[in-house]
Amino acid sequence: MSRSFTLALLFFALAVFATEADAQRYIKEQRYGSVGVSVGAMNYFGDIVPEPDFTSLRFKSTRPTIGLSYAHRLGPHIAVRGAFNWGRIIGDDAVSASANEGENLGRYKRNLSFRNDIKELSAVAVFDLLENRRSYRLRPDFVPYAFLGVAVFHHNPKAYYENGSRPGLDPASDIPTGWYELQPLGTEGQFAGDAGTYPAPYKRLQIAIPFGLGARYKINTRLDISLEVSWRKTFTDYLDDVSTSYVDKALFLSDYAGVNDKASAILSDRSAESGFDTVEDPSGTVYDVVPGYGSSVNTSRGGDSSNDWYITTNLTLSYIVPPRIRSPKFR
Repeated sequence: MSRSFTLALLFFALAVFATEADAQRYIKEQRYGSVGVSVGAMNYFGDIVPEPDFTSLRFKSTRPTIGLSYAHRLGPHIAVRGAFNWGRIIGDDAVSASANEGENLGRYKRNLSFRNDIKELSAVAVFDLLENRRSYRLRPDFVPYAFLGVAVFHHNPKAYYENGSRPGLDPASDIPTGWYELQPLGTEGQFAGDAGTYPAPYKRLQIAIPFGLGARYKINTRLDISLEVSWRKTFTDYLDDVSTSYVDKALFLSDYAGVNDKASAILSDRSAESGFDTVEDPSGTVYDVVPGYGSSVNTSRGGDSSNDWYITTNLTLSYIVPPRIRSPKFR
């Protein structure tokens, strides 16, 4: 009796142990990770578009983005994901506006342009809209999802200038052909030292709130492919280096930014390059402005009523990293 009872107890203990081991293995298989590679498109919404809102998406202003990510599943509906993304945004009044469009003529005359490379680190929570209580091997074939998180990004708006493109400018007073970083130039008077009149210099390291929607499809046991659209709410109006008003060029030409004073004056106002009639600047130089746009009649260079946004559309290929599950050791 005692030997049979002992054997039964032993078999029961082994069964319980095996069941517990299977349960732990099941839980661990649910909490798998995945490594992803993304390619896609990036756009921006701001001042250098026909209208500074989401209706102004232009395919001509679309540029590529690439990224790497790692996601880890925490439960049936929730995963966390960290990612690094690089992308480029651009804007050009001469492309997004037209001289033949009355409502956009002012923007065309303004003739501002930029490009900006965005380098972003993000952390988001991903919420699957379909439950996944199975292991990675038995995950659903198709899952729509939403996500929300926080990101830190570095940006550096630049503008291209071609020597000799400004009519009437003495070549000796011109600046060399090339790309110019705009933030150090303080094109809206940021380095004038008068906080009551001019805006403060903007930071090139910023915070954003990424959020969006996506759908994930299971290719095989180890591979997923997903398509998602992500908006980034930023807290800066200077992704395009444009926000407030034109600055009197006499400020730039009075040793405002050292050796870059001429570059600040020229790149703050590109209207003379638009091909429309211009007037001589009050300082007596040939840094001209279009009458009624950037003159005393209208000093608006941009609008600071809302911050800039950028948006990405990504296709991601993800490889499932199987969880390391150690078999129980018997001693």
